[in-house]
Amino acid sequence: MNVLVTGTEGYIGMRLAAWLTHHGHRVTGLDAGFYGDGTLYLDRVGIPQAPLTLLKDLRTVNVDDFVGYDAVVHLAELSNDPLGEHQRDNTFSINHQGSLRIANAAQAAGVKRFIYASSCSVYGAATVDIVDETSAVNPQTAYAECKTLVERDLGAMASDDFSVVFLRNATAYGPSPRMRFDIVLNDLCALAWTTGKISMISDGSPWRPIVHIEDICEAMRCALEAPKDAVNGEVFNVGANSENYRIREIAQIVADVFPGCEVSTGPPSGDNRSYRVAFDKISTRLPGFTARWTAAAGARELKQLFERIEMSADTYEFRAFTRLKQLKYLQSSGQLDAQLYWTAR
Repeated sequence: MNVLVTGTEGYIGMRLAAWLTHHGHRVTGLDAGFYGDGTLYLDRVGIPQAPLTLLKDLRTVNVDDFVGYDAVVHLAELSNDPLGEHQRDNTFSINHQGSLRIANAAQAAGVKRFIYASSCSVYGAATVDIVDETSAVNPQTAYAECKTLVERDLGAMASDDFSVVFLRNATAYGPSPRMRFDIVLNDLCALAWTTGKISMISDGSPWRPIVHIEDICEAMRCALEAPKDAVNGEVFNVGANSENYRIREIAQIVADVFPGCEVSTGPPSGDNRSYRVAFDKISTRLPGFTARWTAAAGARELKQLFERIEMSADTYEFRAFTRLKQLKYLQSSGQLDAQLYWTAR
């Protein structure tokens, strides 16, 4: 298939472009370029050439940008809860309205399949013990609320000629050249490596499902290649039932992988986000998909990477590997304006 992937310069997008290319698809990227300052590692062995990428803000795309593509995988949004809360107006403009602009342009251009990267964060403060795709959403942040709005509005666009698939990803982890250290397992591994301590500011009791970046990429590939009747209009939680953990359990898994790492917890947090998620649907109804990674295997993989690249504390703390730090820097240095558009300087 001829696939346009938005967000190819981001954490998942850089891995996804290579994943899809390896599986025989022709990939073009679209990205605003916010995170190009940071590359954690170079991996040239067995990695196909980086895709041609259109450097463009998703709020300015038009129909012509999507002509000739069979499918779109849409990743490019302001990603994670702290960043979304920082400037709520920009979050809704980019994540909700911008995503709909992309979908409408793609549909008008004749694109046949649209994969939307949603998030299990839509469950927010879950009101039942285990949630699945039929459960009520309960978003607690601007980021999660935008995901629910895009699902609602994009879902109404699904038709025989425009197949729409929603992938609610668990919290991602694992290595990427465009690394993120503002997501839980990656952050805890980096703390364990650079400090030998995981000092939690809360008691770590909230539940989170986590999923390896390769399992996300594989779910997206399967959603692209599945028969239309199997996926059109469908929502899939992306992960595995075994990969629901309390935050303190993730911390202990990490400590067990990094010898000598000490773990301490704090008082209960006022953050009420907590959700355990069922992943039965994706394992039984998305053709070809199997989640293969565990948290322990992911922590071991990151430890091996940190050893190989001799990662320093300065690298871990570098702004480009934390989304909010990077955008604050681009604004304070005058490279982005108040609405997160590139300036002419």
